[in-house]
Amino acid sequence: MHAKLYFLVFVLGVAFAGESRAEGLLQTILDRGYVNIGYRTAAPPFSYRNEIGEPAGYTVDLCRAVIARIGRRFDRFLTARYVPVTAANRFQAVNSDHVDLLCGATTETISRRKLVAFSSHTFITGASVIFRADGPAGFVALTGKKVGVTRGTTTEQDLLVTLKKLKIAAQVALVSSHREGMAALASGAIDAYFGDRAILMTLLAGAKQSLVKLRLSQRYFSVEPYALAVPRGQSQLLDEVDRALSRIFRSGEVTKIYRRTFGNLEPSTFMKSLLVISAVPE
Repeated sequence: MHAKLYFLVFVLGVAFAGESRAEGLLQTILDRGYVNIGYRTAAPPFSYRNEIGEPAGYTVDLCRAVIARIGRRFDRFLTARYVPVTAANRFQAVNSDHVDLLCGATTETISRRKLVAFSSHTFITGASVIFRADGPAGFVALTGKKVGVTRGTTTEQDLLVTLKKLKIAAQVALVSSHREGMAALASGAIDAYFGDRAILMTLLAGAKQSLVKLRLSQRYFSVEPYALAVPRGQSQLLDEVDRALSRIFRSGEVTKIYRRTFGNLEPSTFMKSLLVISAVPE
């Protein structure tokens, strides 16, 4: 064979082999047969422990579907190993090799892109607030009152920005979880609780309304685009996660996951748009 032709065949062979060969963390996952899934234990309906102590929720189910599709694509049987994380330590868990795929209620932001690599968007919600029925009549009535929010979340920053913008002198009470925030609201320790509206709806549905009357504001104070996350520098794994997500959205599988989580609850205008946008063609 002519030397130049041999070299061309060799280069093309290497290129095609590189396309079919997994690298980095993706190859590690394929070799060992499981994915370390980071999930929040108390962020329903997206990521939580159910009544029998198993990981559950919209994002957890979505990640299971992603893992299954990646496994089929590479002819591997992949399982999930669940790693509990909190709002405060979730990004550290990804960067310390404890978590391969972060599957909680995580909003993508420009600053967070410096910490982890985000997938295409999986859900869109926005910040809102729950009041005690015997408390403030609305957000502007929070002057001199206490409003709770989970520490280390985008909603904490949204709350601070909103209070400053509206010139409301409210006292901010930071809590470690939604469960703690709702307990503080029920006991009267705080007058309102601020968080992602989809989460607040679930918390409100599960609250003991016979003990204390609560009401959810109809107002959105921000837009929160959720995404999955992987360690930075793992572009091939991120590509496969995005490929799986696009197929899940295009096939309609995401609608089944949504209904399993939210029942007959109508998707918001934000979410309806996402169902179309995230069905990215290959």
